Amino acid sequence: MTLPQALSFSILGAMMLLFIWGRLRYDLVAMLALLASLAAGTVTPEQAFTGFSDDIVIIVGSALVVSATVARSGLIEATIRWLSRKVTHVRWQMAVLVASVTFMSALVKNIGALAMLMPAAFRMAKRSGVSPSVFLMPMAFGSLLGGLITMIGTSPNIIVSRVRADLTGQPFTMFDYAPVGLVLSVLGILFLMLGYRLIPRDRRAAPSLEEAVGISDYNTEARVPEGAKAAGDTVGHLLSRVDGGLAVTGILRNDQRRTVTLPETVIEPGDTLLLRGGPDALERAVSVGGLELARQEEEPGSSREKVGIIETVVTPASLLVGRSASTVNLYQRYGVNVIAISRAGHRMTERLGETRLAAGDVLLLQGPAAILPERMQGLGLLPLAERSIGLGSVRKELLPLAILAAAMTLTALSIVPVAIAFFGAAVLMMATGAISPRDAYESVEWPILVMLGALIPVSQSLQSTGGTDLIGAWLSAAATGLPVWGALAMIMVAAMAVTPFLNNAATVLVMAPIAATFAGQLGFGADAFLMAVAVGAGCDFLTPIGHQCNTLVMGPGGYRFGDYARLGAPLSLLVVVVGVPLILAVWG
Repeated sequence: MTLPQALSFSILGAMMLLFIWGRLRYDLVAMLALLASLAAGTVTPEQAFTGFSDDIVIIVGSALVVSATVARSGLIEATIRWLSRKVTHVRWQMAVLVASVTFMSALVKNIGALAMLMPAAFRMAKRSGVSPSVFLMPMAFGSLLGGLITMIGTSPNIIVSRVRADLTGQPFTMFDYAPVGLVLSVLGILFLMLGYRLIPRDRRAAPSLEEAVGISDYNTEARVPEGAKAAGDTVGHLLSRVDGGLAVTGILRNDQRRTVTLPETVIEPGDTLLLRGGPDALERAVSVGGLELARQEEEPGSSREKVGIIETVVTPASLLVGRSASTVNLYQRYGVNVIAISRAGHRMTERLGETRLAAGDVLLLQGPAAILPERMQGLGLLPLAERSIGLGSVRKELLPLAILAAAMTLTALSIVPVAIAFFGAAVLMMATGAISPRDAYESVEWPILVMLGALIPVSQSLQSTGGTDLIGAWLSAAATGLPVWGALAMIMVAAMAVTPFLNNAATVLVMAPIAATFAGQLGFGADAFLMAVAVGAGCDFLTPIGHQCNTLVMGPGGYRFGDYARLGAPLSLLVVVVGVPLILAVWG
């Protein structure tokens, strides 16, 4: 082993330890690895920032914008809401939910697809009298399987495509992944429809999330505009028209608060009513009284679009904990409003925007229906149930899908490169108003792009120093006597074992060149081994910490760390047993 190889291995090993340690952000770890490589001389100053101009960064960034825009169209969610009313048996509900999130994840970022469909899972669970934990883990695993279907389904596929281009001059195309990904996805859906019984019974019999957080009545504020039906009415008459379930706990008039309200108190235009009650009662009050819910704001000059309300719970990791909506500038920064708050066993006396939020608070979050799931995730909130209020014209729902279809067709026919097609699609979606530039920039996961840009030269240093050849020789020695399927399975299992502890993109950046070298030293083509790396890195079913989708469902599902392996280990085995011969049949 030469000194440059030893330095390259040392930096790579230290980087992996920092990833596993988890105290530093993965993008910071990647930048530290790049600085260390520069100091060690394994990366030259001229190579240091070439990763940021790599097609991978452009494709991943553009795909995130396209994914967010498609997710905002609302068409998929509307279809699922319609289906959820028609399907009542648990097994078929499972089929609808898992299949929907799986195939959505081929085109939409998997964490976004899962977040959009979680409210439907809660509704179906409540209707069927089962715990949401029956659906949530299978949905998370389905979202990971769906990413295997297309090149943009998950970032490992994009990276593998680039490695192939470096080796052969020809990258994998958009649907080269589909023959393997589709079969594994369909078999995975069938397995999850039956295999959910492997989830421990006490989790499947657990109370619903609504019961767990102990939702009580909501506290909210409503303004009385000029000409409102409630103007000139008495409090008692308004309450009688709402028909129960509502209390007027105070009135704000001319900046003065009246905490005692009598039934004969007259409501005047300009008053702000402090209301307490269930969501249905609050909606009836707004409707019959012509009221405006608090902080129901809109950007000047913006077109009115479909507005929704989603019921969410504040997690301990939420950035809202200990802060109020006003101090966070919730509407200005995120485009959504808190219109009601519920805190079990606590009657709130503060103004809505001034209430300091706590973990376990349940919020009614209002905003454009297309962005609510993404904003909910960004704020560290979990969905409970969804309500919708139509306040204007609905955005054209088919435009983002049409632009995406055009981009995919152009790449599939090799008319334009993938980077150009998806960059063009992202720009067109902004230009046509399908997504605002601000929301487009917010949909990009900049830490991922920084990590990719920093790690590309680091991973290339492993090749330039001959490190990949050395590792390939070690693997070849270990694989002596193994048939090609055994060597392929070894690479896939290695990727599966590493990715729970590293970011899956980082796993592929390191392992894909090694797999290609390993294949060459065994005398095999690289394509099958690159596909094995992509599949292995995309199938993280064993822990709740390896992928955001697994982490997202842990709390609402009431799962424990070991529950993931109970369902995930058999699914991983299925992927290996079916995936290896399938990859050989298609790419061997």
